[in-house]
Amino acid sequence: MFTLFKLMSLASLAAIASAETHTIVLVNNCGFGTPTLLLPGNDLVSTGAPFTVNGPIRGAIAYLQTGGCGENGEGCTLVEATLLDGGSAADISLIPPHAFSVTSGFGFFDGCDGAGTDCTNSGCPMAFRQPDDTFAIVGCGAPSVNLAITFCD
Repeated sequence: MFTLFKLMSLASLAAIASAETHTIVLVNNCGFGTPTLLLPGNDLVSTGAPFTVNGPIRGAIAYLQTGGCGENGEGCTLVEATLLDGGSAADISLIPPHAFSVTSGFGFFDGCDGAGTDCTNSGCPMAFRQPDDTFAIVGCGAPSVNLAITFCD
């Protein structure tokens, strides 16, 4: 009985130790506007502070609220992200009703360092403009990877 309890305790500790954790950091170098991070359902989770979750982050969107953006970033440059152990992805979307508003970019860190992209003008070549522009997705297979999103970088 003691051995079974001990094995179950060790298994529980191993599961806790290997649980994923992700952080999204918003950096505003513009000198104006409010960085905005939403999760599905219009749940505002950050207006500039780092956002950390013990678990996956699915379907996050971020944009710089300049006063001209809609509730889901309509009219502005949008960064979309899903952070999952072994299968994270992020992209920049200019699919209407989204449109270029400010220079925006992202990069993974603490895994897949250097993977990311920037959108510096309305002709941004690495942005979604149509739903099938999958070339714009930047993936990362590292566990517990984090993401920095920068406006006016």
